Amino acid sequence: MSNLIIEESIKTPSISFRRETGTLELKGKSIPENSLEFYRPVYEWLDNYAQSPSTETELRVRLEYFNTSSSKCLLDIFRRLESLHSGGKSKVKVSWFYDSEDEDMMEAGEDYKALVKVPFELSVA
Repeated sequence: MSNLIIEESIKTPSISFRRETGTLELKGKSIPENSLEFYRPVYEWLDNYAQSPSTETELRVRLEYFNTSSSKCLLDIFRRLESLHSGGKSKVKVSWFYDSEDEDMMEAGEDYKALVKVPFELSVA
């Protein structure tokens, strides 16, 4: 299974999912024209990864901004990781980074933390 690398654009985040280390990273802005279409390869990669994951998986989220449709896609990513974690296949952790001045991103992280049952850390970037 190969890594998933998607370069950042003006409207989409960089995505770096590395299978061998279990390190997954989303970084930048997420305001694609079609969020479902943009995140489809991410879902497919995670579904394949779940077949034989690393013993530890960390998702690092370093988003500056995301739109409403991306928020649902992020929740879908977290749900996939939650299944991986609850199934005992990998020890999953989400690290949510936000700018100290960005209360909205901090609150978004807190909302996701309340919705998913995986270790979820919020940190100032």
